[in-house]
Amino acid sequence: MSVLSTADEGKFLMDEEAEQIGIVTEVDTDAQIAYVEPDPDIAEAVVQGLGFGDADGDDIEVPAASVETVTDTELRVAKDL
Repeated sequence: MSVLSTADEGKFLMDEEAEQIGIVTEVDTDAQIAYVEPDPDIAEAVVQGLGFGDADGDDIEVPAASVETVTDTELRVAKDL
């Protein structure tokens, strides 16, 4: 299990085959949940990458227990969501 922080906002969420699932819009550090915008358009990706985005209704909830690896640019899960 990885520990999620607000520094993870704007990172890409990748699956086990290194395919992009979406981009992290917000992290709830208390609940240890990352909210991920699936298939963001370019404008959304830029806003999220700068750390100015917020979670919305179509975001996927990814618990920290599902995150296998955290790098400077991505979170990687070990299974399909």
